[in-house]
Amino acid sequence: MTMIQVNGLVTHVQELPPVAADAAAGGVAAAAAAGPGGGPAAGPAAEATAGRPVAVLVHGIGPDSLASWYLSLAHPLADAGFRVIMYDLRGHGRTERPPTGYRMDDLVEDLAALLDRLGADTPVHLLGNSLGGSIAFGYAARHPDRVASLVAVESAPATAQWLARVGRQLVRAAQPDGDGDSLLATRGGERGARYTAAVRRLVATTTAGRDLPASTPADPAAVRAITCPVLGVFGGDSSAADLAPALVELLPQTELVVVPGHRHAVLVTARDQVRRQVLPWLARQIADTGQPALHG
Repeated sequence: MTMIQVNGLVTHVQELPPVAADAAAGGVAAAAAAGPGGGPAAGPAAEATAGRPVAVLVHGIGPDSLASWYLSLAHPLADAGFRVIMYDLRGHGRTERPPTGYRMDDLVEDLAALLDRLGADTPVHLLGNSLGGSIAFGYAARHPDRVASLVAVESAPATAQWLARVGRQLVRAAQPDGDGDSLLATRGGERGARYTAAVRRLVATTTAGRDLPASTPADPAAVRAITCPVLGVFGGDSSAADLAPALVELLPQTELVVVPGHRHAVLVTARDQVRRQVLPWLARQIADTGQPALHG
């Protein structure tokens, strides 16, 4: 576990170094050793990442944390040759929970500060789940030259419609009888109750429930200026699937994948199917960039 200062907050970050081609079949990658003060990896770990593509994984809201990526795509990405960066958003996981500062601008600035802190100085491959995808779109709109590709799982840019939707879902999830299902994609039972309780705690202890819907909507012109390849992944039974047409309208280069029989938590509930779609797609994007080819 690595804790570093990002945008003034103590932030939990995990890295997986790329597995060398001759070791890819030998198992999963170990976490990268951090340099003094929790900075970028040094020595052999740094050498292992030199010239390799960088995948940055951004999780969703409420009960989510970098664990959803760690348990789904992080290791397969490292095995394929990526330097993998994951972090807990402000107010989530092991990252510090300030009482305020949860507008989209704050979240996008956190991501920008993290990449600067870790020395990710080549265009990165952004993968965002739910709210994390919207953060990724916001970053790509501001820094199009720093994004090589974007994978959005159950997500879309933070347009006015998207912000209003999230606001309604946060309000519903915070109600004593609210299940937050479309936001958290729980399936009820003990797990569903635990997830809903996490959203209630976030809304009760921070201004996130007010800040997110009050965020400045994404500028459609800025979003349309995103030129990198985009992959949109949606669960076939998810209410978020209705975001797909607007996503393609804004970014016609988007390729869509629908995983039948799954809801908003498709990253976790269908991780093998998602992996089989995402890894080959990323390999195609890298093929003509001059970066080392993926493996695994």
